[in-house]
Amino acid sequence: MDEIRIENLKIYAYHGVYAEENERGQDFYVNAVLYTETKRAGNEDALALSTDYGEVCHFINDFLKIHTFQLIETMAEKTAEQVLLHFPLIKELDLEIRKPQAPIALPFESVSVKIHRGWHKVYVALGSNMGDKKAYVEGAVQKIKKNEHNRNVKVSNLYETAPYGEVQDQDDFLNGVAEFETLYSPEELLEFLHELEQEAERVREIHWGPRTLDLDVIFYDKLVMDTEELTIPHADMHNREFVLKPLCDLNKKYRHPLIGKTVEEVLNEV
Repeated sequence: MDEIRIENLKIYAYHGVYAEENERGQDFYVNAVLYTETKRAGNEDALALSTDYGEVCHFINDFLKIHTFQLIETMAEKTAEQVLLHFPLIKELDLEIRKPQAPIALPFESVSVKIHRGWHKVYVALGSNMGDKKAYVEGAVQKIKKNEHNRNVKVSNLYETAPYGEVQDQDDFLNGVAEFETLYSPEELLEFLHELEQEAERVREIHWGPRTLDLDVIFYDKLVMDTEELTIPHADMHNREFVLKPLCDLNKKYRHPLIGKTVEEVLNEV
């Protein structure tokens, strides 16, 4: 991916743990690498097809002057988030904030925090088999769309499917898959999805049991992870036709990072 670089943008602002830092202010320096596509803008010599780095500089300057944070970690986190939200052509960015006047009673040149943030392509399975199933699923999709940390939401067709797992004595499910980009980390995304399930009054009493709303992270970019809270790709998705079929509606050529086969190939095997 192409890069637009901003180096040592000097901003006088009011941030710090100590009261005197918030009162008198100090110089901060911002370095940023904006990951984007510049080829079309370069070929056509059109600023409208690129990200205006001058506008980005003024945006960062204004944001850090308007707000006050105690930690440079927070300065970096909030600034990166706002840049990604306000400049849609920026896919990812490296952001470093330096504080050369930090209150350290020792000789030093500067302290800084550097982070990498960006948009991530995710696939989330949607399911319901209680009450107004369609309303529960569509309600979750609308909340995903309304959350500013998500964008470019697409939804598969919805399919009526028989219960999967050990508990067969329950109503059929309505299943689908949502594809979208998110600023959330995997753990933050899981927390957000659990909040949506709680708002739908989901009760977790019976494993494989009936539920008003079931939301599972299937893919997160090409990430492979396995923790107590979250496994990506979803550990059993390659056995579930009710996940694979709607996934094919959205991206049948998406390749499973562990199995090495496309979603379409896995579905045909199932």
